[in-house]
Amino acid sequence: MKIIVTKNYDEMSKKAAELMAEIIKNKPDCVLGLATGDTPIGMYNELVAKYEAGEIDFAAVRSINLDEYYPISPDNDQSYRYFMNKHLFDRVNIDKANTRVPDGTAENVREFCSAYEAHLDALGGTDVQVLGIGRNGHIGFNEPDAELERFTHLVELTPDTIEANSRFFASEAEVPKHALTMGIHSVFKARKILLLASGKNKAAAINALVKSNITTSCPATLLCLHPDVTVICDEDAYSLV
Repeated sequence: MKIIVTKNYDEMSKKAAELMAEIIKNKPDCVLGLATGDTPIGMYNELVAKYEAGEIDFAAVRSINLDEYYPISPDNDQSYRYFMNKHLFDRVNIDKANTRVPDGTAENVREFCSAYEAHLDALGGTDVQVLGIGRNGHIGFNEPDAELERFTHLVELTPDTIEANSRFFASEAEVPKHALTMGIHSVFKARKILLLASGKNKAAAINALVKSNITTSCPATLLCLHPDVTVICDEDAYSLV
């Protein structure tokens, strides 16, 4: 595991965008595994700037996202499809037909999850999977538990995650109580994993990732088993290590 510590969020975002841009330049039809939330927004802004400067081209890029609330409509301004369109897809020349975000309106969840996993396999996995990290060490929406799902599945969100995400909604009561998420094995189909973390509220999780034994009570620690993981975090997120 490679760890890069930056001074602040802006520097973290620039470093992450540089790494992502190199992947796109070296493989124009690469498969990007993408994530949502506050943390990657700066990286997406930097990638858009590189696109506008003519440094990178998204025309042949394919993408697949980690997760989505359930149930939620894609035109809901808190859905992750809406997020991706707003922060990246609508701002670059990517073909939206080549993008995938879990369907928060799927009627048959089991069938949808199986099909989503099959699509990931058909892509050959991702060239890079971007991850954030929850305060409780979750990756995607794989919450701490005695056992963790291997593949894409429906998960019940923990009270801590619901509370953490309530800032995006009018009230905590409006936060969906479930989500569709890639499982741990799904994430590990990536050839490279890029984990981003910023702020002191992520310091305990980063400390556990770096120093703790591997445990499902902190799902991020499982990343130690992947052969190519880069963690880019700012000084606040690294402050307890």
